[in-house]
Formats: sequence, C-alpha cells, structure tokens
Amino acid sequence: MKRFLTLFLITISILALTACSIRKEASQKEVTLWTLQMGDFSDYMYKIIRSYEKEHPNVQIKWIDVPFSEGEKRTLAAVMTDNPPDLINLNPDFSAILAQKGTLEEIDETAVQEFNPEIIKALKYNDKLYSIPWYATSAITIYNKDLFAKSGIIRLPKTYKELASISEKVKTNTGAYAYLPTITENDTMVKILNKYGVSEITDFNSPNSQKVFEMFKTLYQKELIPPESITYTLREALEQYMAGKIVFFSGGANFLKMVEENAPSVYAQTDVTEQIKGPLGQNDFSVMNFVIPKRAKNKEDALDFCLYLTNAKNQLELAKMTNVISTNSEALKNDFYNDYSTLTSKARSISAKQINKITPQLKQRRNQKEINTQINTAVQTILLNKNSVEGTLNTVVKNLDGIE
Repeated sequence: MKRFLTLFLITISILALTACSIRKEASQKEVTLWTLQMGDFSDYMYKIIRSYEKEHPNVQIKWIDVPFSEGEKRTLAAVMTDNPPDLINLNPDFSAILAQKGTLEEIDETAVQEFNPEIIKALKYNDKLYSIPWYATSAITIYNKDLFAKSGIIRLPKTYKELASISEKVKTNTGAYAYLPTITENDTMVKILNKYGVSEITDFNSPNSQKVFEMFKTLYQKELIPPESITYTLREALEQYMAGKIVFFSGGANFLKMVEENAPSVYAQTDVTEQIKGPLGQNDFSVMNFVIPKRAKNKEDALDFCLYLTNAKNQLELAKMTNVISTNSEALKNDFYNDYSTLTSKARSISAKQINKITPQLKQRRNQKEINTQINTAVQTILLNKNSVEGTLNTVVKNLDGIE
C-alpha cells in the first residue's frame, strides 16, 4: 500500500508538471522578426532580443536575417500566406506597394510619438501610417577644399542654381568639373525634381520641371558636367572625386572612409557641408522601416518589440556602430549628433540636422520603379538633344498615365 501511494504521488506530480509545462508553452508567443542584411550586427541584435525576452518572459523573438536581394520577393510571398512574419524590415517604396495591396496593418500614430515627426509624415500613405521608422541616411556634400580655393569662388554653393552658375568658372580655373550628377541612377532625378516642388505625375511637365531639365541640358551641352553624367553610378562618381576630377560629390558620410583609404591625399583636402538644395530648401533622405503584415498572428507583441528595438537607447547604440542616423527624436538630441571635432562626426551631425527639413516628399506610387525609368530615359533623350524638353516631358506624362 505504501509503495502504491508513493507511485501514485509521483505520477500525480509528473502530470502536474507536464500540465504546467504545456500551459507555459501555450501562453508563450513566438514573434518572428525579419531584417535586411543585419548579420554583421548579430551581437547587437541578440543583445536586444535577450533583453526584451527577459522583460517579457511570455514572448520569444525568432530572428531571421534576409539578404537584400531576396527581401522584396520573399516578403511579397510571405504576406500573402496565413502565417507571415510578425515584423518585417523594408524600405518605404516597397512598404507603400504592400500598403496599396492592403496587406499591412495600420499603425496607430499615438504609438510613434517618440519619432521625428517629419519622417513619420513622409512615411504615410494616403494619410495613414503603415510603418515604423528604424534608421535613416541623408546625403551631405563632400568637397575638395584645395580645388575650391583655386576656383576663385568665395561662397560654397547651396542650391543647384548656384552650383550651375559657378560650374564654368570652376572648370576654367581648376580644369576639374564642379560636380558629376548621376542623374540617371535609380531615383536621383526624381529626388532633384522633388526639391523643385514636383511631387505628382502631372507636375513632371510643369514649368518647374522644365526648368530643371533645361538647366542640366545647358550644363551638359556646354560640357560643364562630364558626359558620364548620364551613365555613371554614385560609386563611379566617387572615383572621379578621389581622382581630383570633380570638386563636389554628394553622398553619405560612409563615403568619407573610402576616400581616406583609397585617396589619402584627396582626403587631406576634403571637407563637408550641407547637401545641395532646390528653391524649397528641403533635404532628401533614405529610411529603413518596419511593417506588420495584416495576417500576422502576434501584431500587438510585434509592435511592442519594434518600439523597444527602435527606442532612443537602442537606436543611438546602432548609430555609434555605423553611419546611419537615428529616427527617434530623443536620440537625435544626443550630443553624439552635435560633434564637429572630426570630419566624420561633422558629416554625421550635418546629416542628422537635415532630417528636420525633409518635406514636402514625393508621393510614392504603385509603379515607382517604372516612373523612375521613364524620367531617367527622358534625361538621356533631352541631354543628348534628341527632342525638346517640353515635348519629351509631355510624352513622359502620357506614358506615366498609362502605367498608373
């Protein structure tokens, strides 16, 4: 009888422990997080994940890092299933496409009060928010002080108009071009047009738009910008800067390291200033964000973890490891973004302050890549003098109406 009672009590205990374990597993939620090419920062990511899980014992974060080249394709396939990731790292262009398809959860704006309001405004689609910003970049102007001094120009150009007006004098006095605009690469020209108030398809043949195309056409035909302006990439333009063939180069602070390593003599003569603007005075920028699929199983926990990952402390830590700019308002107030003691820190501080003036932004469309292609083709046609500016842009508008 005693042996029976002992066995009975042991059995009851095992059953109780099993039931407790089952209840614990049932109450624990697994939030799946996808990021884009963050593998180099795995220590940083796992530290945040472990810290969050410690504070939220009922939540387990499953992190999957996706290569950039596969991000859009895998995401599009995943959001159409009944079990997509709970939180996905994307760029705003593709996020807008998913929002148009109705596959994303709308974000309550009260949840994102800590973020830079300009960025939140820029991320909206149809006046609704479907994404949470993570980190940003904003190009600055890198320039050769020695060549600029030789040009005889006293004041640094701040606008495209001013840059165009000094291009002839710069070339005459230095033998170098003022700059090499990569105006057929990706959305470069679209961003320049946006700085002139062109934000709708119907604006592409407006007087402001025509003015921009005429400006670049004149520069090209007078040989005041290199012929490679209609074919070169940003990386190739950087090579021209490092070779001392252009005075001004527009790019992120990360390019300074490349100049220092590959052209130390040019780096010794390098300084930085604000990016070149249009008449509206706003800056262009790039941002990476997070979205929550409408079919995600753990939307509330995904949002909570996202806000934890992107809080001021964690954003600032990431910024100190990289050249990205925080999107959290509190992080942007940190002294880290008021350091002008080195060239890199100066570039970072200028870039961060530019985030406060980024609107009005171009409204993203369903076929934004096709729009960029149409505009880039128009650039080549106009600069090569194959057609009039007005006629070419009129054709662009008609074509864009057809793909919308």
